[in-house]
Amino acid sequence: MSAAGCGDPRLGGHRPPLQTPTQPSTPVACPARDAYNEGVKKKSRARAALRKAAEARLPTRYGTFRIVGLENGRRQWLVALLKGNLRRAAAPLVRIHSQCLTGDVFCSERCDCRAQLELSLKAIARAGAGAVLYEPQEGRGIGLINKLRAYALQDRGWDTVEANRRLGFPADRRNYALAGAALRLLGLTRVRLLSNNPDKVAALERAGIEVVERVPCQPATRRGTRSYLRVKKAKLGHLLEV
Repeated sequence: MSAAGCGDPRLGGHRPPLQTPTQPSTPVACPARDAYNEGVKKKSRARAALRKAAEARLPTRYGTFRIVGLENGRRQWLVALLKGNLRRAAAPLVRIHSQCLTGDVFCSERCDCRAQLELSLKAIARAGAGAVLYEPQEGRGIGLINKLRAYALQDRGWDTVEANRRLGFPADRRNYALAGAALRLLGLTRVRLLSNNPDKVAALERAGIEVVERVPCQPATRRGTRSYLRVKKAKLGHLLEV
């Protein structure tokens, strides 16, 4: 049979040429995938760029620590207080502490931040090895001035979570990618985490740090902080006994 006899006679005996599917010029949008990939890139940049900027001896009422300043090229920084030989410890105690000027410095009783910091320093000193990572994430990440605005709303009856939201912020906008990068830079891949916050555990695990134990970090509850702690437990999921 000739080639002209092949195919549909209505088309003169010839089949129309097969069209090869072409790939779209741009990938199909996938917000979840794109957000994940961007998160991976950000963590990689933080790890790669983070460096030790300064280190010194720091005697404190809880013993002598090494204070280390870490920073990257994106003007992000944190401070690490180090005790003992961390590389020899199987899983040293670690506290990730968010800066709190009103609590840590001015002894505010609106929160338990200073008490948690002191408890952590004492526990690490007793253990002989550990680290406190001190991050500038004031007001659960909204900054000092906005935190004071949130205080003003709390004076009018809103709780700590409601106040942040009324200012247009999430309840907690902190990010712990830099803390994970700092631990890796310090040579730590397994830790016992001093925290009541499950988000910190999850964040370190995502950064490749194994949290072998979550150690509660709850000082004695004071009258002025009781309602604040109840809100953290009910609305932020913190693991507290109040």
